[in-house]
Amino acid sequence: LSGLDPAQPYFQGTPNEVRLDKSDADFVDIIHTDSAPTIPNLGFGIRPAIGHIDFYPNGGEQMPGCGKNPVSQIVDLDGIWEGTRDFVACNHLRSYKYYSDSIIYPDGFLGYPCASYDLFQSGNCFPCPEGGCPNMGHYADKFKDKIKNDFMKLYLNTGEARDFPLWRYKVTVTLSGKKKVKGYVNVALYGSGGNTKQYQITKGTLKPDNTYTAYIDAEINVGEVTKVKFLWNNNWINPTLPKLGAATITVEAGQNG
Repeated sequence: LSGLDPAQPYFQGTPNEVRLDKSDADFVDIIHTDSAPTIPNLGFGIRPAIGHIDFYPNGGEQMPGCGKNPVSQIVDLDGIWEGTRDFVACNHLRSYKYYSDSIIYPDGFLGYPCASYDLFQSGNCFPCPEGGCPNMGHYADKFKDKIKNDFMKLYLNTGEARDFPLWRYKVTVTLSGKKKVKGYVNVALYGSGGNTKQYQITKGTLKPDNTYTAYIDAEINVGEVTKVKFLWNNNWINPTLPKLGAATITVEAGQNG
């Protein structure tokens, strides 16, 4: 039984028999997309974990792409009706959009078990544990026999518009060069599954021999990494023409470490 952002008003805090609960089926998976408090945030979705596994995409409160200005949201790619509904209840309705995307991407929407969204964002719950991560949505039941805890809270990030799934990577760059400069470092990944856009790994003071790490949520599953593209820029013309390179770049995929 899959709960797509089950309702908060009149249901949160009620006895199990009143609301959706994991006792309602052999396997209950929940997607929370609008779980901010109803007052004052108008959150329509229930906040506590109530299933065997509970997914909190983007933290479960505010979905990317839902903060668009009202005009662009109402005149939506999917039509005025869809856009108007999104304007009124965009976060709430993301749950079924993620679900329908999950049918097309059996390897997408990996939920990382974590104590909080902040810890997930900072990379504390990376990569997936030994038993793997469940997939949010249609294929969540593949995880049915691997549940160990009473409640399992899972976190992930999604895109702003379809296609929604993102794949998480840890990218570590050690710089080489003669002296420190100011600027930023970008890396793009190339692999058997396709290429990503450039992602910023760090910005500010760049010191040779220093190591910089970032967690990126890529728009494709790169598959086996075949090469990486390293770019750096110091944002302004420097007459000393500083040079900077990458001594090493390490890429770790979230799904299998």
